[in-house]
Amino acid sequence: MSVPSRRRSRFASDPRRRPAPAAAQFARGLGWFSLGLGVTELAFGDAIARWLGMPRSGPLIRAYGLREIAQGAGILGAQDPTPWICARVAGDGIDIASVLPALEGDNPNRGNAMVALASLAGVTVADVLCAQALIDAPRMPSDAVRAEYGRRSGFPRAAAAMRGAAADFEPPADIVGPEAMRAWTAPAA
Repeated sequence: MSVPSRRRSRFASDPRRRPAPAAAQFARGLGWFSLGLGVTELAFGDAIARWLGMPRSGPLIRAYGLREIAQGAGILGAQDPTPWICARVAGDGIDIASVLPALEGDNPNRGNAMVALASLAGVTVADVLCAQALIDAPRMPSDAVRAEYGRRSGFPRAAAAMRGAAADFEPPADIVGPEAMRAWTAPAA
């Protein structure tokens, strides 16, 4: 019988994750961007679809707006935004796949679709860089580890009890080492 693994996914939320301040600020910025983009897609989904030359895609773009709003709220509200940023990366892939059909030769707004794809590519790069910075962030020890080792010094006794404990130590006569480490003896008078 195998024991189930307790190892967490690198993409899962981990409250012990401590990203660099720049990565955390970058994630917050992407959260605000996601909220703004989501509101824009929700409010102007039909106009964006016509601009892309895909007039029947308005409801899909509005649905993507709802996704962006949810992701933005998740990024800004989570202690660890890593899973939400990773969801943005997945959403970027879906967005790119949705805009690709607008590049067909008979679309009069192909140039607009190229601009949209270039913008999506740039946002995807930013999302991937932020996700990687968050995933690679160091983690604090767990509460159990801190509770177990929080009061340990690494010494068997308290420092006061160890003072002078080696005062009567005699090194072996055959000790070999640098001259400075050998036992000092006074010359015979």
